[in-house]
Amino acid sequence: MDWAEAAGALQDASDGELARRAASGDGAAEEALCRRFHPRIRLYGLRHLRDEAAAADLAQDVLVAVVARLRAGGVREPDRVASFVLATCRQLAWSTVRTRRRRDALLAADPLPSPHDPTPEPFPRERLARCLEALASRERAVLLATFYAEQAADEISREHGLSAGNVRIVRHRALRRLRTCLGVEEAAG
Repeated sequence: MDWAEAAGALQDASDGELARRAASGDGAAEEALCRRFHPRIRLYGLRHLRDEAAAADLAQDVLVAVVARLRAGGVREPDRVASFVLATCRQLAWSTVRTRRRRDALLAADPLPSPHDPTPEPFPRERLARCLEALASRERAVLLATFYAEQAADEISREHGLSAGNVRIVRHRALRRLRTCLGVEEAAG
């Protein structure tokens, strides 16, 4: 049987037969199954998502999920593969709608800055350096070890001969002094 005859035989096969063959690893059956269901899934996506790109994405995602489940033997009734495709289609379409709604709600609550918004002023590095120099040497050492060397309180305590609790207290007080020096207000707790 040549390729054209094999393709014709697959076109005439039932959905269940294609699903069983795809489950056994037949790549041609997988392709035929995808060709058969792609237009239906795309139309479902257009109807429910109302967007051509989203419908195309839905079709691809559904077909990938269906083929993966077939390969893994996760479709219990291969003769009802059309129902499985529709259920997968509904789940993924609803997930897309939910994601859109969440994104739209987040953007409505806190919109992203416009590229035309003025750029924030650069951080005053010189002022930070002066404020760090104004701290006591132990406070400065604890802050540098914490934020520059990324050391935990236990490591800093061993290095500087302090208890871990004392390191946390020194760090807290040093940060408060640094915020005051920089003119940064603390967030209300």
